[in-house]
Amino acid sequence: MMAHPDVLARLVEEYETRSALRDAGHEEPAGSRVEDVVYTLCVTTGTRDIDAALAVVRERLAMVV
Repeated sequence: MMAHPDVLARLVEEYETRSALRDAGHEEPAGSRVEDVVYTLCVTTGTRDIDAALAVVRERLAMVV
């Protein structure tokens, strides 16, 4: 079972925003929200890494449009 497309889109948006902040030098504490989002995306998509999870989500969202 896959999460609702709106939920998936929000998770991807949050992941991308937090990753950009991290890449710009803004650090989050250990056990950060970005790690939670990565975990949620991987579990939801049945994948083991964020790149695969993002690919699955983007494919799923493309089917909905």
